[in-house]
Amino acid sequence: MTQTQQLARWRLILGSETQDAFGGMGGAPLTQEEALMDAALGAIYGGPGESFGGGSGRGAGKGPSSPVISKWLGDLRALFDSETVAVVQNDAIERKGLKQLLLEPELLEGLEPDLNMASTLLMLKDQIPKKSKESARNFIRKIVQEINRMLENDVRRAVTAALNRRAHSPLPSAAALDFPYTIRRNLKNYNLELKAVIPERVWFFDRASRVNRWNVILDIDQSGSMGQSILYSSVMACILASMSAVNTHVVAFDTQIMDLTPLCADPVDLLFGFQMGGGTDIAKSIAYCQGLVETPARTLFFLISDLDEGGNRAALLRRLEELKESGVTVVVLLAVADGGKPYYDATTAQRVAAMDIPCFACPPEKLPTLLERALKGQSLAELAQPS
Repeated sequence: MTQTQQLARWRLILGSETQDAFGGMGGAPLTQEEALMDAALGAIYGGPGESFGGGSGRGAGKGPSSPVISKWLGDLRALFDSETVAVVQNDAIERKGLKQLLLEPELLEGLEPDLNMASTLLMLKDQIPKKSKESARNFIRKIVQEINRMLENDVRRAVTAALNRRAHSPLPSAAALDFPYTIRRNLKNYNLELKAVIPERVWFFDRASRVNRWNVILDIDQSGSMGQSILYSSVMACILASMSAVNTHVVAFDTQIMDLTPLCADPVDLLFGFQMGGGTDIAKSIAYCQGLVETPARTLFFLISDLDEGGNRAALLRRLEELKESGVTVVVLLAVADGGKPYYDATTAQRVAAMDIPCFACPPEKLPTLLERALKGQSLAELAQPS
């Protein structure tokens, strides 16, 4: 890199107010492309005079117009790599309050898929105007597809390796008809005129596998800090729900409880079923999940939470202990944010871990291994160690 190029890079980093100083050092004027970069970055990181063509971007009715933001987004995507674009997009919302980025369909279509952005969008979903709802779903779907590509094959392999059996029989029997699974797999065939699901295929339990079928319960905290954890958990839940070898329940909670299991046919539907934000009553949710346990020895219970209990902490600990003592395999997955950093109440986490219940933040790429070991009854201590 030449000295001129180094000076130009530092000039872009330090902003337009340093132009005269760099000129005095022998720096050449910015090229046309560098000037576009300077304007795109200045809109977010520069002074008030640089914000989207000189506007402050603050105050009701005084923010930048959609065409201005749209042009800025287009410049950003043309000039920088996708990782840089994702960082600047998030800074645009944090620094400038540009929630318009998430509320206009033409802008949503131009956004670079990003976990932080998707989490913010889910928190704002009730504010999204009708005209933007489909674009919002498409944006979330891009994220879901990326997570699905990362997890699906490994999750399926993990379950198959752990169970290695067939859950459904090819022989039809009315008594063995698996109604929930058949309905979930055929929801796409809903007939509006008949107001009924027309199944392309019907699944029947094999008598032996019906007894041995594993029950996986995901109890997911939907408070505001849980955005990324909810994204990963929802995709994993839908992968599991599509597998006949396990029976999957998805429960979401704040101070109220929602059983989202019927939405597991589509990860996007499931994600939009969450009501992110609000208080937290973890103990109440665990009590509900206890009612979903049929065969404790073949039940795997995941509590996915930051453990910031707004209800009764003693009741939370007692409920977890009851589940464990009944024979249920209990695992607490702590909230992750900002690219995998754990976020949780340390005191409660220590109390849970002291009960010999695995309690740790699991990187997304380790989820299949975690699932396989838990189904096999193996120790999770190694996964809980920092990598």
